[in-house]
Amino acid sequence: MEELVRSIAKSLVDEPDAVDVRTVKTDDEIVIELRVAENDMGKVIGKQGRIAKAIRTVVKAVATRENKHVSVEILQ
Repeated sequence: MEELVRSIAKSLVDEPDAVDVRTVKTDDEIVIELRVAENDMGKVIGKQGRIAKAIRTVVKAVATRENKHVSVEILQ
């Protein structure tokens, strides 16, 4: 799933080399942290958060198939 988020983010931004995706595992959840260049933040979040919501929806669909609980956080 980390690669999926990385692939989606790199296709959206102007600086794909600045995309950083990390996975943090807790007892009951997997958190995927996404960092992009500051000037690309709006492209990843989208108007009214629509793109961020779409990314989270795709990841949640994949996670459901694998019986996992995954969330995506977009960090600065």
